[in-house]
This record gives sequence, C-alpha cells and structure tokens, in this order.
Amino acid sequence: MSTVQTPTPGADASKSRTTRKAPADRATVLYDAPGPKAKVRNNILSGVVLAVLLLGAYFVYVKLDEKGQLTSAKWDPFTESTTWTTYLIPGIQGTVVAAGLSIVFALILGAVLGIARLSDHKPVRVIAGFVVELFRAIPVLILMIFLYQFFAEYQVFKSRYLALAAVVTGLTLYNGSVIAEIVRSGINSLPKGQTEAAKAIGLRKGQIMRMILLPQAVTAMLPAIVSQMVVALKDSALGYIIGYVEVVRSGQQVGAFYGNFLPALIIVAIIMIALNSLLTYVATALEKRLRRGKKSTGVVLTGDATQQGLST
Repeated sequence: MSTVQTPTPGADASKSRTTRKAPADRATVLYDAPGPKAKVRNNILSGVVLAVLLLGAYFVYVKLDEKGQLTSAKWDPFTESTTWTTYLIPGIQGTVVAAGLSIVFALILGAVLGIARLSDHKPVRVIAGFVVELFRAIPVLILMIFLYQFFAEYQVFKSRYLALAAVVTGLTLYNGSVIAEIVRSGINSLPKGQTEAAKAIGLRKGQIMRMILLPQAVTAMLPAIVSQMVVALKDSALGYIIGYVEVVRSGQQVGAFYGNFLPALIIVAIIMIALNSLLTYVATALEKRLRRGKKSTGVVLTGDATQQGLST
C-alpha cells in the first residue's frame, strides 16, 4: 500500500527563500558579474582615468591662469551696461530674429513639401522628394555662404540685409527639408482605417488631410519638430562666418575688445542655453496643451467634418 508524502511547510518556505535568493547569485542578463580580480582592475582603471582628467584640468587651469583669463577683472566688463547695449543685446536680437524667421518659414516649407511627398500625382512627389533630398544633403554653412554670394552678385537684397537673408534662407531650406520628412512620417504613422473611413463618408483628400490627419499628426510630430527648432536656433550661430551679427559674433567682439575670450564665451554659452531652454519650454507647453485638447474632444471625426463631407 503506497503512502502519500505531504510536504512540510518549513521545507516549502526554505525552498521559496532559496528560489528568491538565486537571481542575486546569478550573473545579470547584460553582462557577467565581475569577480574579485576584475573589481580590482576596474578600480585601478577608474583611478587612472580620474587622475588623467584631473591632470588635464590642472594643465588647462595653469595655462589660463598664465594668460590672466581667470582673474576677476576679466568679468568686470559684463557688469557694465555698455557691454550689453553695444555687443550682447544686439547679438541676442540678431539670433532671435534669424532663428524666429527661419523656424516660421521652415515650418511652412516643411508642411508643404511633406504633404507634396504624399501626393497622388507622381511628378509632384518626385519634385518634392528631389528638393527634400537635395537640401538635406547640403551642409547649412555651405548653403549660407553660397546664398550670400548669390544675393550679393545679383543684388537680390540691400547690402544691410544680405547676411540676414542668407542665414534665414539657408536655415529655412535645410530645416524645412528635415521637417518635411517629419511631416511625412507623422502622417504615415496614423492608422489607415481613418483615411478609409473618411473616404467612405465622402470627404475629399484635401478635407481628409486638413480635418482628420494633420490634427492628429501634429501632436505626434511635435517632439521631433521641437528638436529641429532647437537645431535651427543653434545653427543661426553659423551666420558669423558671413558677417551676420548674432550672439556668438558679439561674444567674440567682446573678447577681442576686452581681452577676455574665456569669460565672453562662457556668457555666450549661458545665453544660448537660456534661449534653447526657453524655446523648449514654450514648445513643450504647447504640446501638452494640444494633447489635453485632443483628449477632451475624444472624437477625431467631428460632426462638422462629417456634414461637410456628406454635403459634397
């Protein structure tokens, strides 16, 4: 006669504790846990790298101190109003103007080219694709230099606006081409069923794009578009190559006049970080507001859109 053995509670608890402790004793999924020798070796290498970094920092400090770049007197010009009114504020204004114009124009150009790449007409798609691929492949600095020479040769703009026009046009063409791909990919990422449903109720393609696809795609595209806006703001600093007065060029002028290049560049870096942070904050707030509005509406296909589609 066979007997059934019942497990004791103590044995089960001991086994479960062993099971819980087992993962801590095993190696991780990403890498093997270092042994005693490996830990010693890693600590030695970390110490060597830290020592090299400290030595390099000390070498830089000594060289800057020899040039007198670390004295408090080098920061005194930034406490004077004339430094800001003569150099930095006009530079900030130039950066904001160039970046603002190029961002607005790039958004318009990107939307047009992105929608054109989705056209049912092949010639339109080919031309839009050629423009996008062409200006995405050309570096922004080369575009600015070429456009500056072109505008000056054929007197397209007055001499005082040549640099601004070249900077804005170059940034618009490059960033507009990148935004066009963002728009195209954002629209293509939407479910195909929405387009089919809109066609089923009689909406034309223009109405589908304007009422159904773009409102949804904008919220999905905003993070990438914000990143591209920051790129446009930073790339506006390349305008100093062709003589455009922006914040980097103003910082260089301050450094050349007062002989404090390091403090001037640090101030310029702080200004650029502040401008980029402000742009990111505004764009992020706009994105959150659009997402809240989308959640509150709930229905993508509004009654007005449906009625308009049926009436056509």
